Amino acid sequence: MSLVLGIDGGGSSLRAALAPATRGPLLGRASAGAGNARSVPEAELARRLTAVVGEVLAHGRGEDVAAVVAGFAGAAGPEQPVDAGRDVAGRALGAALAQHGVRARAVRIVPDIEIAFACAPGTPADGVTMVAGTGAAGARIRGHRLVAASDGCGWLAGDDGSGFWIAREGLRRALRALDGRGPATVLTEQFVEVFAESAPRGESPRLVLVDGGLSLTSPVRLARHCPVVVRAARDGDEVAGAILDEAADLLAESTRALGPLPGEPLVTVGGLLGPEGPLLARFEARVSGMGLSPLPVSDGLEGAVVLARLALGSGWTPDGGS
Repeated sequence: MSLVLGIDGGGSSLRAALAPATRGPLLGRASAGAGNARSVPEAELARRLTAVVGEVLAHGRGEDVAAVVAGFAGAAGPEQPVDAGRDVAGRALGAALAQHGVRARAVRIVPDIEIAFACAPGTPADGVTMVAGTGAAGARIRGHRLVAASDGCGWLAGDDGSGFWIAREGLRRALRALDGRGPATVLTEQFVEVFAESAPRGESPRLVLVDGGLSLTSPVRLARHCPVVVRAARDGDEVAGAILDEAADLLAESTRALGPLPGEPLVTVGGLLGPEGPLLARFEARVSGMGLSPLPVSDGLEGAVVLARLALGSGWTPDGGS
């Protein structure tokens, strides 16, 4: 049986799937740690890719894989001649495929936002997509390829409205409430509780928050505390609710910057905008004024499989299934 391999290297999780080259359900899935090609060291990324490819190949043989499409956070498209993220991803993926005897005739590395859009029902070629998870980015897709981007600038300069952004704002506003610069919020007590376990006994709440926040040496580690803000907003905390409102505003702003056309596909993905994502309703209310209705998908993995089938040129006709 001729097979295709799809890979989704997201900021929080690396996933792989194996499927028949023409059509049919996925034969196997596997996942590992984060897969961002710019933030995960190359050796570790190669190790994780080797693990997930090996796991899914329990359902088929490496020599039967005819096409591979891998979408990575931190990788630009081929129109960008110099891209460190794509180079790292290419070397790490090449090592993993060689380890398992995969000699596919089509191997493509694309931005993860392209595989997310390919998950849309009917597999449209053109439209807009928004990713909001650990980071945040928007893209215009034309002919299945990214042709314009909005944000995705990384935690230091952008990723506005992302899980990192929400967690950082929650921590900042907890500190502001603690020293009287901002309104009272349950976020103060809740973040103190989160960081108290790793703080020296008897340390003041202020130092617990400052030292706890500074000890989180990567954006991914801080983004994991986004649910603290989400739960506080759900319980009626006004400061937490305002953070989520602002996050939705920022994501809608990134969408508007792409010049969306009323009624065109808008695919949303990531922990915040995927199915049942905590920002989805807020975001939907904002983009409805642009004539858009989000199409939330859980991740880009099946989109990677779709694009691998198209890359193979197998004659497969997009019908919304895999």
